Amino acid sequence: MKVVADWDECEANAICTGIAPDVFELDDDDNLNLLKTEIPVEDEERVRRAINSCPKRALYEAKE
Repeated sequence: MKVVADWDECEANAICTGIAPDVFELDDDDNLNLLKTEIPVEDEERVRRAINSCPKRALYEAKE
């Protein structure tokens, strides 16, 4: 699984960081950073939950 962010849509609500802090992080300027984009199988369910929790739908799973 690969996660992608739509930077134009992201409002840095930080919901994703609470669910998957090892993947999503807010920097000091409240910008979202992806700490990794390739998600291991054992973390996919949790990262999908973070993606689906985004109120702006700025996160999504890349279709490979």
